[in-house]
Amino acid sequence: MRTLRKTIRTILLIIFIAGVGTCSYLVYEGYNMYKDAIEAVPIEDKVEEVRSKSGYTTIDELPDTYLEAIISVEDHRFYSHFGIDLLATARAAVNDIKAMSLIEGGSGITQQLSKNLYFSQEKKFTRKIAEVFMALDFEREYTKDEILELYVNSIFFGNNYYCVKDASMGYFGKLPKDMTDYEATLLAGIPNAPSAYALTVNPDLAGQRQRQVINKMIKYEYLTEEEAEEILNSKTPQQAEGVLNLQGSREAWLVVLYE
Repeated sequence: MRTLRKTIRTILLIIFIAGVGTCSYLVYEGYNMYKDAIEAVPIEDKVEEVRSKSGYTTIDELPDTYLEAIISVEDHRFYSHFGIDLLATARAAVNDIKAMSLIEGGSGITQQLSKNLYFSQEKKFTRKIAEVFMALDFEREYTKDEILELYVNSIFFGNNYYCVKDASMGYFGKLPKDMTDYEATLLAGIPNAPSAYALTVNPDLAGQRQRQVINKMIKYEYLTEEEAEEILNSKTPQQAEGVLNLQGSREAWLVVLYE
């Protein structure tokens, strides 16, 4: 019996040491990836690159409903954490370990910004670790509003739209500040899977995603049930009929949505 217990303890110790060693190696590699990226292009240069876009939109030019929708569905603790949502990250890590693969990201807005500006979309543990180091840098250098503003100006909305202004103009034919609550909540859901939710690809699926966004807004108390229902019922006649319209040389899609 003693021999068995000793053998089990030895096995557990080996597993523990192997786990610590693996984690240490991944952190080391992730840190090196972060250092290489930041040395190649400093954060201030990346930020200036985003801000110099012709379609750059400042946060005060965005509807509150749109910003609240983005926060609700992407990172509802954004204004209270330090760049890393530890609860979401821990939950994702447990699921990833169980699957032995990066099946769940757990990345908040700052981490997503870091990935979009510096790293590939490839799912690797080292990239996730590099993303964490980069996110901490962003949080030290910029305010939450500045990070959110950069985020919506650097995410992909499908149909070759890479910032909120291009997406709003392309899908609705209007500037972001003129979006209705219906359009704002619809647009907020697209970046999660733009190839699937792009309004020119699958408007029905985009509508389902919009309902998920609105449910999150109810959950985190940005909307009441009544306000949510009012938004969902506020489609224009053209939108309700599923009409597509072209304006000039830009694709200005009147959204196709069906109940």
